[in-house]
Amino acid sequence: MNITTNTLSMTGANHCIGRRLVNNTLRREAKKNFYVALVICAIGWAQGTSFPQATQASVGPESSAASSAPGGQHDFDFLSGTWKTHNLLLAHPLSGSTTWIELNGTVTVRKIWDGRANLEEIEASNATTHFQGLTLFLYNPASHQWSQTFANNDDGILGQPLIGEFKNGRGEFFNRELFQGRAILVRFVWSDITPDSHRVEQSFSDDGGKTWEPNFVATLTRESK
Repeated sequence: MNITTNTLSMTGANHCIGRRLVNNTLRREAKKNFYVALVICAIGWAQGTSFPQATQASVGPESSAASSAPGGQHDFDFLSGTWKTHNLLLAHPLSGSTTWIELNGTVTVRKIWDGRANLEEIEASNATTHFQGLTLFLYNPASHQWSQTFANNDDGILGQPLIGEFKNGRGEFFNRELFQGRAILVRFVWSDITPDSHRVEQSFSDDGGKTWEPNFVATLTRESK
């Protein structure tokens, strides 16, 4: 796996965490190296589709089974506090590329509504870029599912949410999007959860969920509660 912080050729952007971080890196590098106006749009892939914004419905398998916490409303309680985060971002998803961009930063999460909502603030950087974003988590008591919705400080726009739930200590969230004009599935997974660490991974699938390619991986370790 190649890890780099150099300029990489891409077009478009979206509202998922990994891709937005990549595009901030690319944007800073383009300005530094070529002194041209920024050409990477903060809210659209090719053909102007923002991400995730195609649909609010979950495309993952549904289940009537109860979440690990009563009703599921406390599934994100572990997330409260301040975390160090190490991020890896695939530069060219669904292209066969193995070039990754590396950033380090801090994540701060506040619990709201007695755990039925959470607000996550993200700050990450490398030698060429400084990134800020936030994620809003909301619990739906009718479906016993969660939504997670991301925004970048560049445009202040919340994308459409990924929808999902936790089972046996693992959270899976799904959406359907357009990527370079092609319909794909998006999956975001919370795993390896302990009181002082956890892992998140975002993947794309262009074959209906038969195979998944990770494009954003973050390992988080707790700084404080």
